[in-house]
Amino acid sequence: MQIATKTKRLAALGAATASTALAAALVTAPTAQAADGTVAWARAGSAAITPGVQTNTAGSGQCTANFVFTDAAGGVYVGQAAHCASTGEATDTDGCVAASLPLGTRVTFNRGGSLLSAGDQVGAGTLVYSSWLTMQARGESDPDTCAYNDFALVKVDAADVAKVNPSIPFWGGPTGVNTAGTATGDRVHSFGNSGIRAGIEQLSPKTGVSLGTDGGGWTHPVYTVTPGVPGDSGSAFIDSEGKALGTLSTLALAPLPASNGVGDLGRELAYAQQYGTVSGLALARGTEPFSPVL
Repeated sequence: MQIATKTKRLAALGAATASTALAAALVTAPTAQAADGTVAWARAGSAAITPGVQTNTAGSGQCTANFVFTDAAGGVYVGQAAHCASTGEATDTDGCVAASLPLGTRVTFNRGGSLLSAGDQVGAGTLVYSSWLTMQARGESDPDTCAYNDFALVKVDAADVAKVNPSIPFWGGPTGVNTAGTATGDRVHSFGNSGIRAGIEQLSPKTGVSLGTDGGGWTHPVYTVTPGVPGDSGSAFIDSEGKALGTLSTLALAPLPASNGVGDLGRELAYAQQYGTVSGLALARGTEPFSPVL
């Protein structure tokens, strides 16, 4: 998690206990891959794995999933922050040198996790892409890219794909990828799911404003009614049109105390598409319409 003297990573919460079995209410009927190769999603109202589900990375801690992605072969992925697999300190802000667990690390998807319990395990997957590991392997040297490219992909186990829906709880969407950035005062929405909130997802939706774009387009400082806290790391931010804006990465100490740094998804995704190994990687749009109710 990062601190470039002014910011720090939102450290993942340590998993308190082993996860329990999937709650019966979250079980969904198996779904098959559609004939055109696209995924037939679970119903949004009963899907167990969605943006906002808690992720627990073995050997690291609890974070929040951002968006759902697919590949050319119909594989399904859940996004989280690369720093969710960190083995270093919250002050390790440079993804080009920060220590990380390797690809192949197992990740579980959980609901209802708190400081006392990891909650109910609703699925699992494998870490298959990390911007940190990719930048280190490439010898990336651009300082903005190293500082703000904080994105990872967890491939959902085949047995759990039938439980996935890409819609963001409460807000709906995403409706696409924001490629235009944000200006100061633009409305943003998020869904954090830290165990600090004791697994009460009614406390997860947040709304606020962007303070613009920084880091050569790689990051968006934002203020929300309550800032992101440890365990919210990696969670989705969408713009006023429901487009995927970014992923929660840092908490600022100065010059904008209690603001959050949101990594630009358009750039993070483009980097993964260019240098990662997932063929045909693309954002999955939500099946539910975007509804900015707050």
